[in-house]
Amino acid sequence: MDHLSALFLAAAIPSAILVGLSKGGLPVVGMLGVPLLTLLISPVEAAALLLPIYVVSDMFGLYVYRRDYDLRNLKLLIPSGMFGVLVGYMTSSLIPEAAVTLLIGMIGTVFCINNFVRRNHDVVAKPANAVAGTFWGTVAGFTSFVSHSGAPPFQVYVLPQKLEKMVYAGTSTILFAVINATKLPAYYALGTLTLSNVEIAAMLAIPASLATILGAKMVRIIPERPFFIAIQITLFVVSIKLVFDGLQGMKLFG
Repeated sequence: MDHLSALFLAAAIPSAILVGLSKGGLPVVGMLGVPLLTLLISPVEAAALLLPIYVVSDMFGLYVYRRDYDLRNLKLLIPSGMFGVLVGYMTSSLIPEAAVTLLIGMIGTVFCINNFVRRNHDVVAKPANAVAGTFWGTVAGFTSFVSHSGAPPFQVYVLPQKLEKMVYAGTSTILFAVINATKLPAYYALGTLTLSNVEIAAMLAIPASLATILGAKMVRIIPERPFFIAIQITLFVVSIKLVFDGLQGMKLFG
């Protein structure tokens, strides 16, 4: 596939925009970037190509949300997320990507179904928890390393806390900025991050950066309840797709 062809750019530019929107505070939509690119290139190549775009977009996101975050959660999630990246790197040749994809999809699907069943119940906001934060932070780092799909584990842990939307978006942005920076040397060591990828990512960073600013503006405008409902609906749709992708990859479906 010619990485400067019109067909490739037709998939790569929307993928970069989705990454940018996710860095602007709409975390789940960024997960759609890799599947969109895999229509034309391999999942491994797609993940490696998008990583520099994530990192560049993170710089804008960190500035936008420099005052909006939950410090208690970040103290739990950042170290465990970095550890999850290390686990992903150490086990990259042992665990099939399809199995991880299936696991991510199942986690997100079960979480969304549980929320739907309990939607009419008054659920008390849960505080940050060291054990749960460490566990889900590790899972988020691991799944983010494999396929940039750290959002569902993060949301399973954070959404029940009922954080204010800007704090939620900022916590997500800061956490994954650190995780993505941690992934750079790991991807390079595995040989998936090449000079060619960086050159293409530099071009795609422009629409991604603009989308980051747009995403931040959208978060500020969208009312809080519709904001979280939209996140959970998107999470559910993406999770169902990941389940099917995982089953297909493991030759269990289709």
